[in-house]
Formats: sequence, structure tokens, C-alpha cells
Amino acid sequence: MKIVVTAAEAVAGIGEGASLAVGGFGLAGVPAVLIKALLGQGTSGLQVVSNNCGTDGRGLGELLAAGRIARVTASYVGQNKEFARQYLAGELEVELIPQGTLAERLRAGGCGIPAFYTKAGVGTLVEEGGLPWRYRSDGSVAVASPPKEVREFDGVPYILEHGIRTDFALVRAARGDVHGNLVFAKAARNFNPLAAMAGRVTIAEVEELCELDPEEVHVPGIFVQKVLALDPAQAADKPIERRTVRT
Repeated sequence: MKIVVTAAEAVAGIGEGASLAVGGFGLAGVPAVLIKALLGQGTSGLQVVSNNCGTDGRGLGELLAAGRIARVTASYVGQNKEFARQYLAGELEVELIPQGTLAERLRAGGCGIPAFYTKAGVGTLVEEGGLPWRYRSDGSVAVASPPKEVREFDGVPYILEHGIRTDFALVRAARGDVHGNLVFAKAARNFNPLAAMAGRVTIAEVEELCELDPEEVHVPGIFVQKVLALDPAQAADKPIERRTVRT
């Protein structure tokens, strides 16, 4: 049994400066209840790995606005104005990497693969180094990305990328069981399984706690240590990042 009763209990072990892999794609599949609990706990200095950092006032954007995040590894800034402001003002360290590379780095970390080669970023600052990770308040670069190792395979250059492992992972699943097996719905499946695999301690909030057919499991319980069952109101709260109206 991996069930925890409250969100506060679920995140209680996440301490100052912890690294977190956080699921979600835009606002789809974001573990909003666990994020709010972490906000209430007051933990700061967090190092977050996620596709994006939420939006202003939503998801990881709540932790960001409260000054609780020290570093973000992501592929997308999106519509988060506070994310952009903190980065450009030198208040936040940001490693922006290609989206597919981020996905594979999380998957590799979860599978025990320390590093891999990819063509993504060859011939750019991703390979050469110099991408601003942190600015100074005067706009100059305080910390820049280092160059990456390059190797040729069949005459084609590839760059070396390292797998990502984090202290914790926070994910949201459509369904889960008491053993930690998880099933994700639609766009929520994009990064949640990868984040779940990358965390040394993975905490999942699930919209429905139920029995699962083994054939439909997306992430087996071996990767998950804690499961929080959401109440109906929490499960129904699914904000949309950019609503499109068609006439």
C-alpha cells in the first residue's frame, strides 16, 4: 500500500534545495494539488525539471511567483511572464534545451542510462556552449552553458547528453491503484511517465483510485513510492492554458 491521506503528508519529505521532475504539458496533467501543498510547506531553493514552468499563477508558476524555485531545466517558457522576468533579471537560473532531448534525458535517467548521443543541437550553441543560464542584474551573462562532447558515427556528428535523475518527482495520473501503477490520459501522457521514471522518490496524485488491467498500465508501480487520491473537485480542476473559440 502506497496511499497517503493528504497532500501535505505526500510532500513532507521534500527539503530545501531538492531537485524535482514535474509532469505536465502546458497545463495538461500538472500535479497542481501536490504543487500547492509544496507551496504551503514553504520549501525553497528548488531545482525543477519540467517541460515548462506552468503559467502565471498556475502550476509551477505558483512556486515561481513565491520565489521558491532557484533553477529550471525546461524546453519552453510559454506564456509565463514571471518566468521570463526572473530569468532576464538574473533571479533564476534556466537551462533551456530541445524538447525531445529533455524527454530522452528523463527517460534515460529513469532507465539507468547515464548518457546518450543525439543530433539535436549539433552546430548550434547547444553544442558549442555559451547559452545564458543565468544573467546578472545589468544584463550581462553570469553563467553560460558549457560545450558538449561531440563524436561522429558513420560520418555524422552527434553531441553527448546526460540522463537526468532527480531527488523527487511529482506527477498527475488519470487513474492509479494502491500499488502505484498509473494510467495517463491524452496530453498528460507526454511528460508525466518520463518524470515519474526519473525521480528517486515519485509522488503521484490520481484522479481515480481503482483496479487496473495490467495491459493498460503506462507506468508500473516500481517507479512510484506515494499515491494521493484526489477528491472529485480536485480531479475536475483541469485549467486550459489558451482557450480557442471557434465561430
